[in-house]
Amino acid sequence: MAGYGWDEYDVRLGGRQTIHDAGNAIDITTEFVKIPGGHHGGSWGVRIKGKPRENAPDRLMSTVIFYAGMEGLGRLQVANEEDELGIEGTIKLKGSTSELGDFTMEITDGPVSNKHPPQQHKSYAAKPLDRTMVASLQVSDQNLWQAKTLLFQHMKTEIDEMIAQYGSENAPPPWQIFTIANNIQEGNLHFVQKVFEGAFEFDIMFSSGSASEPVTGFAHSMLANLIGGIGYFYGDAVVDRSYAPEYEEENEGFWMETADARGRQGVIKLEGPSELFTSIPSRPFFPRGFLWDEGFHLLPIVDWDMDLTLDIVKSWFSLIDEDGWIGREQILGQEARSKVPPEFQVQYPHYANPPTLFFVFNALIDKLEAKPTIKDSGDVLEPIRSAHIQDPEKAKEYLRNLYPLLKRHYFWFRKTQWGDIKSYDREAFSLKEAYRWRGRNPTHVLTSGLDDYPRPQPPHPGELHTDLISWVGMMTRSMRRIAETIGESDDVKEFKGYEDAIVKNIDDLHWDDKAQTYCDATIDDYEESVHVCHKGYISIFPFLTGLLPADSPRLGAILDLISDPEELWSEYGLRSLGKSDANYETGENYWRSPIWMNLNYLAVKSLLDIAQSPGPHKARAARIYTDLRKNLVQNVFKEWERTGFAWEQYNPETGEGQRTQHFTGWTSLVVKIMTMPDLGGGGKVKDEL
Repeated sequence: MAGYGWDEYDVRLGGRQTIHDAGNAIDITTEFVKIPGGHHGGSWGVRIKGKPRENAPDRLMSTVIFYAGMEGLGRLQVANEEDELGIEGTIKLKGSTSELGDFTMEITDGPVSNKHPPQQHKSYAAKPLDRTMVASLQVSDQNLWQAKTLLFQHMKTEIDEMIAQYGSENAPPPWQIFTIANNIQEGNLHFVQKVFEGAFEFDIMFSSGSASEPVTGFAHSMLANLIGGIGYFYGDAVVDRSYAPEYEEENEGFWMETADARGRQGVIKLEGPSELFTSIPSRPFFPRGFLWDEGFHLLPIVDWDMDLTLDIVKSWFSLIDEDGWIGREQILGQEARSKVPPEFQVQYPHYANPPTLFFVFNALIDKLEAKPTIKDSGDVLEPIRSAHIQDPEKAKEYLRNLYPLLKRHYFWFRKTQWGDIKSYDREAFSLKEAYRWRGRNPTHVLTSGLDDYPRPQPPHPGELHTDLISWVGMMTRSMRRIAETIGESDDVKEFKGYEDAIVKNIDDLHWDDKAQTYCDATIDDYEESVHVCHKGYISIFPFLTGLLPADSPRLGAILDLISDPEELWSEYGLRSLGKSDANYETGENYWRSPIWMNLNYLAVKSLLDIAQSPGPHKARAARIYTDLRKNLVQNVFKEWERTGFAWEQYNPETGEGQRTQHFTGWTSLVVKIMTMPDLGGGGKVKDEL
């Protein structure tokens, strides 16, 4: 043993210790955390990590054995069904004592990066080492403390049986032979054994049944990984500032013209260097800044550290150019570009992205208007985290300094993403408030963030996009509120005029009476404006962005669509595309069925707003809110528990996480959902933060 001891320790919170096992050529770190709550001392978790030492062999095999025993009155049993080959997935123990109440203990598989010894001997077939072995014993209380001796006695029986079966000349390798039996039964002592090759990691989580939450540590992990993904990036960026006329996308067949323009030589140049302080979707897979992701990332962080959030927003707006454009992906430097295919590296100053950073300004103003009293939590950093909330003048100064950049970005957005009303004799309250995403091709609208979501075919310069006018409406309302907060009265009137016109035009241009939903618009073969309806997230965007009041005549149909199991509703969350649509689960199937947490969060928030406002749909919105909130939290937790990860999206038929794992960006919005009020009066899903 080369040494061991606590690296950090707090008697209330937990700590980290490291064991430097030179004899076995491995360093083992255990990170222990306590979570208060309930009536029996709360819960705790331990993360065990093994890292081979420098002198370790190329293929280091390690076995780790955890045991739990019940001394005295009480019960402790393995909840998994017995499998003679071993257990796949999380091992779950459950028990009860008068001192601890009901509790569960879970031993996870750990991340997919864990490796296990491959098959090298016939004995592997009967005891595969990529599974977890569990053996239960019944021993007397006075011998229960002798777990090590009991383990070796039990293991010797297994070794003797293997030697008898295969002979000493053909014995299994040590990591195979020194294993326990797969024998789950009633008992008061349970051994759990895992065998690894190389580095490893897994968790042990004790959850008190009397804690007010079903899962302690889940929200902590989600928020910690989101905040842990904040980083500083520096480098040059690839930009096409040719301003080719094809990029206006004004002709039929424009996507072919823009493709030709992008292929010209000499139009792409390096700009910068620039710097960005940002949160990212996933450290292993998307280590760079994404504009439309960022606003969603910051919503959970707002409640923990407003000042950190405002620093990140300020960093993003420091990237704005003289026209008001901010690149939608910040791929800064050669290292960042090495992780991105060349065709996606170039940024175009006529391409927009959903303006989600304005969510943060709304959250800031909400907190200022609520005039919260800051409680003394004993946290010496709290005055720093909430400085802009405790001092409204400081917040107003921040908004005043940023306001010219916000206006520049807002008017760039209106100018570059405008939609054509006049040329096609469309009837609307305003002849100006219509919008169309630039950057479209027949299969994708990457700039919208909804990538392969079905749109009118073929693309047409006369298209109008429901999601985009909704985003502009949300941004306009935010700009009006900012102007009110800092006393820009003339601007308040201007933005209020835009806001009112947008809300009216959403109905005039996008509501389809026959389909009873909001739809994109395009131009048909007779040069007339028609709706193209694909029921899904697009159909409810005015609702998602908070532009539908509680007494809207459209709200009943929107709630019908949301709650219809043949359309958006599933027991795991809202589908991105209605089940009845011909494009459901077709093609790339990125936004054509999967459940996405960011837009489900907007749905939950909007449902809560309706449920808490006077109106004809108050009670129904409360019921849908309660069920959707519960479904989302339980499914994200279930998959986190099953796999050890938050996921980019979730399957609407099974609830399984899919695509990118360790996606602790906007999937961490589950933390915001957990802190929302319980309107159902039933089981809570909120974790203790």
